[in-house]
Amino acid sequence: MTLIEKTMEKPKFKTVQEVIASGEGLPERYLHTPNEDIESQPLDAPVPEMDIPAIDLSLLLTPSDNGRQELRKLHSALSTWGVVQVMNHGMTEEFLDKIYELTKQFFALPTEEKQKYAREIGSIQGYGNDMILSDDQVLDWIDRLYLTTYPQDQRKLHFWPQIPPGFRETLHEYTMKQQVVIKQFFKAMARSLELDENCFLDMYGENAMMDTRFNLYPPCPRPDKVIGVKPHADGSAFTLLLPDKDVEGLQFLKDGTWYKAPIVPDTILINVGDQIEIMSNGIYKSPVHRVVTNREKERMSVATFCVPGADQEIQPVEALVTETRPRLYKTVKKYVELYFEYYQQGRRPIEAALI
Repeated sequence: MTLIEKTMEKPKFKTVQEVIASGEGLPERYLHTPNEDIESQPLDAPVPEMDIPAIDLSLLLTPSDNGRQELRKLHSALSTWGVVQVMNHGMTEEFLDKIYELTKQFFALPTEEKQKYAREIGSIQGYGNDMILSDDQVLDWIDRLYLTTYPQDQRKLHFWPQIPPGFRETLHEYTMKQQVVIKQFFKAMARSLELDENCFLDMYGENAMMDTRFNLYPPCPRPDKVIGVKPHADGSAFTLLLPDKDVEGLQFLKDGTWYKAPIVPDTILINVGDQIEIMSNGIYKSPVHRVVTNREKERMSVATFCVPGADQEIQPVEALVTETRPRLYKTVKKYVELYFEYYQQGRRPIEAALI
């Protein structure tokens, strides 16, 4: 976190749950006025469903015909949408349910209990809402708990809830299980592009980080005017998401149209982030996505961002730069620091990396 960001941050605003509890109605700060970024149609207008495959992770690295078929499906989905749903990822339904349940229990705690883990000014970790960097920033209708989970020596355990019981232990276990999925997925992406299977992993680096973000979107009185998360692409290499099992809300932008992500039980949704788009020289797309709100139902999700080590140089893999496909991106370092500043301005940081 740079010093500039510390001085730029405006005073914190109430959490969404506190706004609702106060009974004072909907603050103007959450209302979007239609402009070029947010189309003139209401935010809660119906949208078509994405056609993305569920990929069998256990088959991706096998030398069989089925394995090759899954790699082709992976290539097609990541080059078209930048998103896949992954099954047979090595985590049981019971284990994933436990994560959902602990997330729900944490956000249901009294405010004073959650405030023990409150985010500090100028820092991203902890409970509350995202930084406000300008007076005219439209606020997202979301409360979140943001924790660095890996490497273990980067954990700030004073932000890790001690209540509900088992939260810390389960998050540690989830992090270790995700590590396995991350390695497999990096190797599968490389294979699907006919590259050496470790080439993305080597660039990702030994000192890569994982940040897990627990999200709560409470019911919203104006889903036509208020957004859960404004349109953005992720600054990660890729992101693992446990979406809500019952309530839709996540949407991806493709060719100027928003599409809703389907809900497929027991899968993990993985979307490409900007840093894989750079490494793949633009073959795999980092999709713009948003979360819309719901008048009746609360929605929860758990996202894990897989971020290359700060000192790693991220650039297109040499084998993917050819005469027919020249190099599209510069070499970048510390991409995530650049990212947050751009995000709140509604700009795409990857534009800064284009040659």
